[in-house]
Amino acid sequence: MFETLIRGATVVNADGPDRRDVGITGGKIAAVIPPGERAEAKTVLDVSGSLLLPGLVDAHAHLREPGLTHKEDFSSGTHAAALGGVTTVLDMPTDEPWTANAGQLADKLAMAEGRIHVDVGLQAVVSRDLSLIPSLLDLAPVSFELFTADVPEDFLFPTFDAVAGALRRFAGADTLIGISPGDQSMLTSSIERNLGGTIAAFLDSRPPQAEAGGIRRAVLAAARTGTRVHVRQINSELGVEAWSRLRDRADASIETTPQNLFFSADDYETQGARLKGSPPLRSRHDVDALRAALSAGLIDIVATDHAPHAPAEKAASYAAFADIPGGMPGLQTLLPTMLKLVDDGLITLADLVRLCARNPAARFGLGRRKGRIAAGYDADILIVDPRQASSISNAEQVSRAAYTPFDGWTVKARLTDVFLRGHEIVRDQGMVGLAQGKIVTRES
Repeated sequence: MFETLIRGATVVNADGPDRRDVGITGGKIAAVIPPGERAEAKTVLDVSGSLLLPGLVDAHAHLREPGLTHKEDFSSGTHAAALGGVTTVLDMPTDEPWTANAGQLADKLAMAEGRIHVDVGLQAVVSRDLSLIPSLLDLAPVSFELFTADVPEDFLFPTFDAVAGALRRFAGADTLIGISPGDQSMLTSSIERNLGGTIAAFLDSRPPQAEAGGIRRAVLAAARTGTRVHVRQINSELGVEAWSRLRDRADASIETTPQNLFFSADDYETQGARLKGSPPLRSRHDVDALRAALSAGLIDIVATDHAPHAPAEKAASYAAFADIPGGMPGLQTLLPTMLKLVDDGLITLADLVRLCARNPAARFGLGRRKGRIAAGYDADILIVDPRQASSISNAEQVSRAAYTPFDGWTVKARLTDVFLRGHEIVRDQGMVGLAQGKIVTRES
């Protein structure tokens, strides 16, 4: 007998949709059976006409704890995630302090205990003190993050030799190194050249050439060292071209974000600080090239780069556009924005699952328990009704940022329920029960 049986839905995995009923026991999917097959359960949910998707895995989010909790914290950020259909959040290490050693990672693990509404995997940063890596590996973070530009000196790896030297320290380790592509020399020279503080100066400081060069450096360094890398936030035509040429040379994957698939630099004129982030938004031509790459299957993962700031921080006056705190919320809007891409005909529902569930789970060491509706996997399940439209609004956002750049958008489906390891945590856009999230670590 199952604890819960979900009947009447179409199950959507990365390999396509299939009419199936789903039995859940002990927090796991116990069976996926033909529709209507006789089965007993303590609780039976008839959701005929609905879709079942695996819970989304956001591979790039900033929950802002410790040290920056006026912007977000574990509780508020994972609340937003649950409402956005994200049942696993992979949290970046750039808080205060940055998560650079085993003690800091252990402290962060303890802070999250009992306060997270969805499962969370923690990421560690690679610092210039490479001797810290072995003790961090012992704690099995889901990834290590390596930065090539626009970060404090202690975490900066600005050259090919520096990147390759750091990657060599991971030789033989079963882990993933996320690399944010950039070029510190271009950033520095542009700042020296442009003193006006305009939007144009900000765009000039982080050009597509820097992204393309950063992608080449990351992939070629991975090829030389035999390490596994993940390139963060591609968003330019030049970046797409560089990735297309080099992606088969190493064990490498790449991501983009919903905002990069919808907004261009022209939108700074209307949304300004709310859209300011890094890398900067590109031209409409770049957006079209990125969308074409997504449709063609060249992009492996879509993640949010959820990076909220307090409303007063975004609303303040700054001497230069580049000085505005970079980033925007995204966890609560990941599913609806991906459904908008489905509405647009750019991707299918199976693509949505591939990009936002199966691929991030597999790439970040969670692929035997997350990202698929199949026997033995965690019962992280979204129930989506394709017969009901839904809208995105500022008023419904629970992140401490208190806004979304997608305010007023409508999609042709509605998330009605979210299950985390078999427990219903969201019903009709409201949280159900106490925080039940757990810390997840990289599978060996």
